[in-house]
Amino acid sequence: MPSFLFTIASFIVALGILITVHEFGHFWVARRLGVKVLRFSIGFGRPLWRRTGRVDGTEYVIAAIPLGGYVKMLDEREGPVPREELGRAFNRQPLKIRSAIVVAGPLFNFLFAILAFWLIFVTGDEGTRPLVGSVAGDSIAWQAGFRPGDELLAVADRPTPTWETAVYALLRESVEDRDLPVRVRDSGGDVQVRLLPGQRLARLAEEGSILDGIGLSPKRPTLPPVIGRIVPGEAAQRAGLREGDRVLRVDGRAVASWSALVEIVRDSPGRTLQLQVERDGERLTLPLTVGVREADGRRIGRIGAGVQVPEGLYDDYRAELRLGPVEAVGAATAKTWDMSLFMLRMLGRMLTGEASVKNLSGPISIAQTAGRTASYGVVYFLKFLALVSISLGVLNLLPVPVLDGGHLFFFLLEALRGSPVPEEWQLQGQRIGIAILLALMGLAFYVDIARLLE
Repeated sequence: MPSFLFTIASFIVALGILITVHEFGHFWVARRLGVKVLRFSIGFGRPLWRRTGRVDGTEYVIAAIPLGGYVKMLDEREGPVPREELGRAFNRQPLKIRSAIVVAGPLFNFLFAILAFWLIFVTGDEGTRPLVGSVAGDSIAWQAGFRPGDELLAVADRPTPTWETAVYALLRESVEDRDLPVRVRDSGGDVQVRLLPGQRLARLAEEGSILDGIGLSPKRPTLPPVIGRIVPGEAAQRAGLREGDRVLRVDGRAVASWSALVEIVRDSPGRTLQLQVERDGERLTLPLTVGVREADGRRIGRIGAGVQVPEGLYDDYRAELRLGPVEAVGAATAKTWDMSLFMLRMLGRMLTGEASVKNLSGPISIAQTAGRTASYGVVYFLKFLALVSISLGVLNLLPVPVLDGGHLFFFLLEALRGSPVPEEWQLQGQRIGIAILLALMGLAFYVDIARLLE
């Protein structure tokens, strides 16, 4: 688990990147269309760093509160504008130019996601083959005909080369309220189609892991109980265990896998166990006094030894998705579009009560995910950035005053009326929009805290 400081740093880096992308969209398009930009700020509050551009006169700022940003443009509604610069004021621009500037922020969020997915597809995205390890009895997967050894090939018309793509496809299709065909290759090599009932899928997506809800467990390689790295000074070294020792029995009980050995050790804090091990063709019995550590308020055992992973053990479980540069553009665009629609549908289902608000993620959950994905590596962090960037793009296009979508809604009314919306209407709308955003933020914090307390 990443440290608290690493999590906070990852969260701030993620916010900085995504806010910069969004605000740069507004900034870049405004400049290209002849509107003067007075300030480009990342963050709110007291400036930590500022610089004024020599050519454009724009003030560039990094502020203390990294929870947003803004682009301040020349505008008569916010202060007097010199006569010679009236043509560069935002409020004096034609409707199409103002709309283009406003929509540019969310658009750049989507473009960033496309670029991130393109990089992932081109460099290669490694994952785990979607092989079924077990199927819960009486689950909808069992009733649909899934059996251990099945490999998921496609969900509906979506290829599933990895478990990640399979889980996303199941989630994506679960909001459609229709029976879902899943194409599999069974343990005998035959390709078959299993049909999951759509009504039950929609409910299962609300309950956490959709795989658990369906009744599927991924197949994982069985690690043999062979000792690998030994921590100096801990119980394993004191008992005389060596790297390469294969544990055969513990207190007379046969041990078939590393996970079985770990379970015995965890359940035996402070106890002395009799280990029968095989070393260089000989069988030895070694007394092992298990160490103790605290975890989640209870005592568990540890011996200070890692597992020795046989060479090539994971080869049959690995899968890689790699595309050419041109093909990756289409795939990245399609994935961004698809995920945008999925998020919109989930928002719609939450508003109508068909989906739980537990699907919301607030700053705490986002920060935790930022730290976790950053600790896994660049590819995972890039996926996280792409998903949050899409979320920002979708949310900002909602017709809520103070958001970009709210401005676009007022522009639509202006086009229909043939004249700008009265300022009083806009002020009232902004008050309502702020109230809605504060309520959503409060709800997201509540869901985050409740999730932590579960």
